[in-house]
Amino acid sequence: MKQLVLPIKDSNVLHEVQDTLLNNFRFGRRNYTIFQFGKATLLRVSDVLALRRNEIFTDDGLIKKNAYIRDKKTNKPNILYLKPIKQDLSQYYSWLDENSIHSEWLFPSLKHPERHISEKQFYKEKQFYKIMAKTGDLLNINYLGTHTMRKTGAYRVYTQTNFNIGLVMSLLNHSSEAMTLKYLGLDQVSREQMLDEVKFD
Repeated sequence: MKQLVLPIKDSNVLHEVQDTLLNNFRFGRRNYTIFQFGKATLLRVSDVLALRRNEIFTDDGLIKKNAYIRDKKTNKPNILYLKPIKQDLSQYYSWLDENSIHSEWLFPSLKHPERHISEKQFYKEKQFYKIMAKTGDLLNINYLGTHTMRKTGAYRVYTQTNFNIGLVMSLLNHSSEAMTLKYLGLDQVSREQMLDEVKFD
């Protein structure tokens, strides 16, 4: 049976997930940054894990304003705006430096940092899946998975931009609003809360 993966809608739950990723794993800073990056850019985990360090940082370690990639699944070009995660990326860069982790990959294998991440892409996704599953177990949350970060980011953009479905659709690189609405996982309770804000008089 396919696992149900939903966005994290409650800010308190989101903070608990972030704290667990950061503090309950040996490589917490990496896990936390993967989650934050996926949430802020709305990328699929396969695209996040395949990023090269020079796509995000300059040679001097400064964070670029934008990253230009091509989505693996759709082969569509995608421009990533990095300002929302600048602080997380800065802390991650310092962590890599402090731990003498040198690799061309943004999220290298920590056992073999020289390894081309795409060779073990399925393994790496599975590894991050296990990290998210363990986080869910620790917090007694049954809807976490590798798409949680992307869905959470999409949901937050949607609700914090007055339900701008066009913006969310563009950020997700989706081809239809229907696909995006389904991806957001808008359940009856969410729809009712949104409708409560509408003035019908």
